[in-house]
Amino acid sequence: MGDPALSRRGFLAASAAAGLGMTTLTACGGDSDGGSSGTTTIEWWNISTTEPAKTVWAALARKFEAQNPKVKVKIVQMENDAYKSKMTALTSSGKLPDIFHTWGGGVLKQQVDAGLVEDLTDSTKPWGDALLPAAREPYLIDDRVYGIPFDIGMIGFWYNKALFAQAGISAPPTTWNGFLDAVRKLKSAGVTPLALAGKEKWPGMYYWAYLAMRTAGAEALGKAYDDKDFTGAPFVEAGEHLKELVDLQPFQKGFLGAAYSTPTGQAAAVGNGKAAMELMGQWAPVVQADMGKGLGKDLGFFPFPAVEGGKGAITEVFGGGGGHALRRGAPQEAVDFLKFFASEATDLELVKKTGVLPVVPAAESAIADPNIKAVQEQLKKSTGFQLYLDQAYAPAVGQEVNDSVAALISGSKSPEQVGQSITKTAKEEQ
Repeated sequence: MGDPALSRRGFLAASAAAGLGMTTLTACGGDSDGGSSGTTTIEWWNISTTEPAKTVWAALARKFEAQNPKVKVKIVQMENDAYKSKMTALTSSGKLPDIFHTWGGGVLKQQVDAGLVEDLTDSTKPWGDALLPAAREPYLIDDRVYGIPFDIGMIGFWYNKALFAQAGISAPPTTWNGFLDAVRKLKSAGVTPLALAGKEKWPGMYYWAYLAMRTAGAEALGKAYDDKDFTGAPFVEAGEHLKELVDLQPFQKGFLGAAYSTPTGQAAAVGNGKAAMELMGQWAPVVQADMGKGLGKDLGFFPFPAVEGGKGAITEVFGGGGGHALRRGAPQEAVDFLKFFASEATDLELVKKTGVLPVVPAAESAIADPNIKAVQEQLKKSTGFQLYLDQAYAPAVGQEVNDSVAALISGSKSPEQVGQSITKTAKEEQ
């Protein structure tokens, strides 16, 4: 990946774009009750707003408090997009929560370069080093540790086996042309092929990112960022392939205004059997069941298909995981909480109750869901890995990727214009 330089201007611009003034910010950071008890409060910001994770995580915080009577954990939970906007504003203000969710990559690096994130290299040894190497990678910056993972996974297609059978599709497609044929068969059978949260933009980005990986190869996305040039033929071709899909009108009615995790959103459309597929991460089954009914044994998983003639392989994976970072100067109790959250006991509970993929090797045996096992197997045999683009790249560039791809899907930008817009933003982000 690239080595994006700090641009405080970029953070301020993103804050303004998000419509977040400094008056919206609340104070963050550890505190004491000021009394004789000496209780320390640590603030933990996360994005676990759906069940069962919301309840499980709250219970874990109470368990940690029980083990540490002089520590109080204040939980702040926000939906994905709201969280990203709020964190952008907090970063520009120079004050982050004690413990906060991170995907690593370029966003974390800018926070690190701004001097806002605690270096965890020494304080998390040896337990941090025992976590899965692939899970730790996004949080390593200049060989120093700035985050601790709790999840790892990949984006792929989650599909309804019953609806595939109804459309006469005997097996998941392995090529892009085969995928388009499957979309056509589903439409002919009166089935909505795909659900998409067009309102939130980042789910649409997954399509373009994967198609770029399949046409140009996984390493090309990192090189394009380093070179600040996304106008090459493979990236235009990725946009053209996405336009091929969009032209088939595969998405649910009203998709441009649909959110992801709402009762009428993308996950619910699949979970309630209203759409045959969604391109989403390893958390998809849990959200489908929380927002809808869930598909049970009818739910299946397959990797993003290969593009005929492309340089990328179907074993190259796009995705990432979740982790936690600490604000610079966070109290020792925050480090203790990270150790607690990364323990075998906690990871076993997360795997069993929330369906995450384990980051503690000993917890792997707890995976029971066959689809989660399928994701794990794809990860194990992967030959390349690309972090989510809106996290791998500097914030302004990642946002432009999301915006431009959304514009392509809505019909207001051409494949060529997508690459030109991302390139322009990358060059401005000096």
